[in-house]
This record gives sequence, structure tokens and C-alpha cells, in this order.
Amino acid sequence: MWKWAKQISRTLSFRLSLMVVLAVAILLSLSLAVLFHFSRQALKQEALQSAEQTLESTVQHIDNILLSVEQSVGNIYWDMLAHLDDPEQMKAYSKRIADCNPYILNCDIVLHPDSVVPAEKVWTGWSREKTAIFSLPIYNRQGQCIGKVDSHVSIALISQIILSSKPSPNGYSTLLDSKGSYIVHPDKDKLLHQTIYTQTEGGKNASIKEVADAMVAGETGYKCFTMDGHENYVFYKPFLRADVPGRTSVKLDWSVGVIYPENDIFGEYNQLLYYVLGIAVVSLLLFFALCWLITHRQLLPLQMLTKSAQRIASGEWNEECGITQHSTLREDEIGQLQERFQQMQQSLSIHVSELEQLLKTLEEHGESLRKVYGQAQEADHMKIAFLHNMTNQMMEPAKAIAASVERLCQSESQERTEEYRDKCAQEVDTIKSQSKVITDILNQLLDAADKERGKEEPHE
Repeated sequence: MWKWAKQISRTLSFRLSLMVVLAVAILLSLSLAVLFHFSRQALKQEALQSAEQTLESTVQHIDNILLSVEQSVGNIYWDMLAHLDDPEQMKAYSKRIADCNPYILNCDIVLHPDSVVPAEKVWTGWSREKTAIFSLPIYNRQGQCIGKVDSHVSIALISQIILSSKPSPNGYSTLLDSKGSYIVHPDKDKLLHQTIYTQTEGGKNASIKEVADAMVAGETGYKCFTMDGHENYVFYKPFLRADVPGRTSVKLDWSVGVIYPENDIFGEYNQLLYYVLGIAVVSLLLFFALCWLITHRQLLPLQMLTKSAQRIASGEWNEECGITQHSTLREDEIGQLQERFQQMQQSLSIHVSELEQLLKTLEEHGESLRKVYGQAQEADHMKIAFLHNMTNQMMEPAKAIAASVERLCQSESQERTEEYRDKCAQEVDTIKSQSKVITDILNQLLDAADKERGKEEPHE
């Protein structure tokens, strides 16, 4: 692995292609990041608008159901006032109210002065059967409140109607009252036995508690919460009834919400992101391969020049540069480099040839000098031997002269007799003869030196 990486690091075409692809990858990543950032914002904005429309349509749908119940009761109310004294007629009117509106399960007409009667027509809390109750006070001709009409509306039926129009494939709508109880919810168990705070008991699911507090408080907006390990977005707003003449203005303190799973909002976006990333990676790989092929082909002359330089460095001066005829037609920097390399190779070949010729000449002169030097050494040896021989020959005469001089010095104090004079003459003759021998030897040395000098002058 290390050798492969080292080989790649030495390949110029690979490194150039990698740098180009890295630069393109950085620019592409920045472009995609900006694109997907704004796309995500646009999707979130679109989801917010869709949730606003769904919330508005949900509110209108529920309000239409409630208004139809109120109108159904109000239409029969005035006929009922004329028969307040007839209990059988009250039962008939009760059945008639329940039959004229499909959302009303049953209707109770209570005529008792001691009963708890609302001051005005109003929607009250839930009964044991999980129904919403629309209470309408009954006044006699004297203006006294003598009873009420309670119309029970099925919450399950309202839930089915509202949930039939799903905001997204996995989304749903919900409706809460002021205590967090579900009025509309797709899960029947939660609808009948739980509130929104049931899921936050024990301090768990703090995100749901934030959503519940915001909806119960009558706020408008959206939040993100986690349920069953999945991220969800909830868009909520207060439930506001339409302003219709003759309708009570009492607020219900309900809050409607639309839940979108994150996958419903960003599912296609995430898939598109994965597709784009996959296409981008494959495209970068193909782009890298294309860049490598192009740069490798464009840099082939450099590889040839490198091989030629290696052969020249190994001593193959006359090796032809491996350049094809097509590549020599190039006029770019590589072509100029090839031309300069050829000129350099030719100049090197010429200089190397001249150096080889000069080296050959120097070798010949060196051989001649070695021969002359050998002869000079031999002559020096002969001269030394000759000098030794001559000096050995001069030793005897010199010793004889020295002995004669010594004897003359010793006999100088003796009487100068005839015998003494003869002896001195004899010693002088000896000195002369020995001096002549030395002089002859020295003359021979001088003659030999003159001859050698005469031989050396022509060589010089």
C-alpha cells in the first residue's frame, strides 16, 4: 500500500488530476451546499404554507360542523317554545333535532328550574361518552330561564371527518381543548383515555411538553418534537369560530394542530440529496479518470525526456531521444522543451566527443611521458652509479695526498739534510701524481656533464 502511494506521489499526471478534481469537488460541494440549503428553506416555507392552509381548512371544517349543529338546534328552537308544557312534544323535538343533523348523536331537553343552565348558548365540556355538548338555554314568555337543550356531538365522528383529509401521506390533524384533552386524533386510545400531557409524565418527551404548553396557551407557530424515535413538525394555531350574526362569541379555547413527519416534508429532498451526492461522486470519479488520461497523454513527451535523460546520465550520449513525429509538431512549452533538450543532447554529444579525443591525446602524451620518465630514472641511476665509481676512484689518491701531507708536516721539524730533501721531493711527486689522477677524474665528470647537457637541450 505504501509503495503504491509512493508511486502515485511520483506520478505527475495523477497528482495534477487529483488537484483538479479536488478543486472541482470543493467548488461543487460549496455550490451544492448553498443550493440544498436554500432548497431546504424553500421546502420548509412550502410546508409552513401548506400547514397554514391545512390548519385553516381544518378550522373551517370543524367550525362548519359546530355551526351546522348550532343552526339545527336554533331552527327547531322557536317551534319548541310553543309546546313547552307538553312533555311528549319535547321528546319529539329532541328526536327531531338528533335526526336532522348527522353529527348529533342525541339531544336532551331539560325543563327544570333548579337545573344548571348556562347564561347563553355555549359549547361545554365532554361527557362520559366523549361527546361535545352544545347547550342552549330555554326562556319562557316572561323571560325566565326554565331549562336547556343539550345536543351531543360525537367526537369520534368529527375525528373521522377531519382525519379523512390527510395533510400528507403520514401526517394528521389534531384538536385540543383548554386542558390538553384530544378532541380530534387518529389514535382512538389517546382520544378516549389520554391527554397530550400523558406522554410527558415522568419527565420524558420534553419536546412534546413544549408543544402541549404552546397549544394550550393558544399560541401560533410550529415546533419540532420527537415521537417513537422519529422527528416530526407540528404547526398549530388557536381554534377561532366564524363571526356569524346571532352566534355566541364565547371562546372555546381549543387549539388545532397539523403534524407532519419530517420524512413527509424532507423525504424526497433527502432522496434527491443522496441521488445528487451519488451522481456527484460518480461524476468526479469519471472526471478524474478523464483528467488523468488527458494529462497522462499530454505529459508522455516529458516521460520520454525523462527516460532519455536517464540514458544520457548512464553514458549513452548518442542515444536518440524517444520523441514521435507527432509530438515534435507541438508548439507549446513541452514542444519547446523537447527542442531545447535535443539541442542540449547534440551539444553534449559534441563536447563528449571532443573530450574523448582530448582524453585519448592526453593518454598518448602520458604514455610518452611515462617512457621518458623511465629513461630519465634509468639515466639518473646510471649517473649515481657513475658518481659512486668516480668518487671511489678519487678516494685512493686523496688518501695518498693526505698521508704525504701528514708526513711532510711531521718531518718539518727534522734537520734539513739531503735525505730529508729527497724524501720531501718524493712526497711532492706523490702529491702531484695523485692530484693529476683526481684532476683527470674531475675532467671526465665535466665532460660527461657537458655531454648530458647537450642531450637534454633538444628535448627541452
